[in-house]
Amino acid sequence: MPAGTLGKLQTPLADGETRGASLSGFDRDFVVALSGTPRSISPKYFYDAQGSILFDRICELPEYYPTRVELALLATHAREMARHMGPGAEIVEFGAGSLRKVRLLLGAMERPARYLPIDISGEHLGAAARALRRDYPSLHVQPLVADYTRHLLLPAPRDGAGQRIGFFPGSTIGNFTPAEALHFLQMAAQVLRGGALLLGADLVKDPDVLHAAYNDAQGVTAAFNLNLLARANRELEGNFDLTQFAHSAFYNAPLQRIEMHLVSRRRQRVRVCGQEFEFAEGETLHTENSCKFTIESLQTLARQAGFAIGPVWTDPQKYFSLHWLSAPT
Repeated sequence: MPAGTLGKLQTPLADGETRGASLSGFDRDFVVALSGTPRSISPKYFYDAQGSILFDRICELPEYYPTRVELALLATHAREMARHMGPGAEIVEFGAGSLRKVRLLLGAMERPARYLPIDISGEHLGAAARALRRDYPSLHVQPLVADYTRHLLLPAPRDGAGQRIGFFPGSTIGNFTPAEALHFLQMAAQVLRGGALLLGADLVKDPDVLHAAYNDAQGVTAAFNLNLLARANRELEGNFDLTQFAHSAFYNAPLQRIEMHLVSRRRQRVRVCGQEFEFAEGETLHTENSCKFTIESLQTLARQAGFAIGPVWTDPQKYFSLHWLSAPT
């Protein structure tokens, strides 16, 4: 978790917000997912307004260590990170969500020129951006509603701004396939030319720790996963019976990734977008991968995308890592 994406930008909205073009694609991609074998869909579609709320709840769970550990790393090392950014930097956050983590960076930075949070969930992003403006009245906040996995057209840097710094926390890079991760990093290297990317990456660890993080006792992750079907019911005229699908998350050790699936509890027919699809008992819709990295494997990927390797910050247990990656000039 989580995932967001890149799209061309259209006309500005109120309060400096900008909306990306062709954001949905949900109907098309959902039909393609149900028509395929095996069935699989991008995790970016988790993040409607309800899904974003549920993900914020996941981040507070005792079992879900990534947010807690990453926040601690940011709190401990924000001033060092800000020195690398330099004065007057602009921050571009990919998949911004609730904007909680960037506050630790903004508090340590010297005269940040602008903050550009990008997220696919416009309602959630707009509310978070308004709250940030209230707390940082001198900061120019320009939220962009866009799919950051596609080609991204960013506004030109502000006059007199320093480096443009990308911020991609939460190990969202792990939601991509290796090819998609390389493509995203290559794109980021281009839009951040002359600047850098601060990238969060979850690390390989004890499978029991990983299993607990994605199978919490309160069932919030299960509700988050099942909300994809609820969204299809709301938006795509679906008739999914959520009680007839089960949340499944497990660690695939050979591929070093958590996989999340929705498992059909029985043979059933469903209708969505005016089409019918049959699920066999035990058949799944694969909803997310969350790849885990070693520091070396992440650095190799970053070099392939054109970045130069900088400092790495990690916790004593080596659960999580933050990487400073310098973009080409």
